[in-house]
Amino acid sequence: MFDVQRIARRMVAGLLLAAALGTAAPARAPQLTVLAHIETGQWQLREAGSTAPARSLCVSDPAVLLQVGHVGVQCSRFVIDDTPESATVHYTCPGSGHGRTTLSLETPRLLHLQTQGIAGGAPFDLDYEARRTGACAPRGAGH
Repeated sequence: MFDVQRIARRMVAGLLLAAALGTAAPARAPQLTVLAHIETGQWQLREAGSTAPARSLCVSDPAVLLQVGHVGVQCSRFVIDDTPESATVHYTCPGSGHGRTTLSLETPRLLHLQTQGIAGGAPFDLDYEARRTGACAPRGAGH
C-alpha cells in the first residue's frame, strides 16, 4: 500500500527543488553587488601575458562583463560568490556553450576578469585586465 504522506512530501520536495533550480537561471541579469561599483563606458580588455591588441568593448550594462566569452548571447546565470569587491558567476548559453567568470574590482575603472568555458565547441581560458578608457563612441560615428 502507498504511504500518501510520504508521496506528498516527496512531491513537495521535488517542487521546491524545481523552483530553486528555476531561480538559479533568471531571465535577466542577477543584481550583483560588484556591478553597482563598475562605471559604464568604453573599456579595453587586455589579455594577461599577450602581445595581442586590447579588445575594446562599450559597456552600457556592467553585467556584459560576466560573459565576455559569449557577448550578445542569451544565457542563464548562477551566482557562486558576490561581494562588493568581487563576484563569480557560472553561466549557460543553450546551443552556444557555458562559462565561469570571476570579476575582481580594483577601482570603478579597473578590474581583473578571469573567464573560462566552452564557446562554439572550443574551450577558452582567458585572464584580462579591464580598464575604462572613456565614454562610448556615439552610434553611427563609424566605430
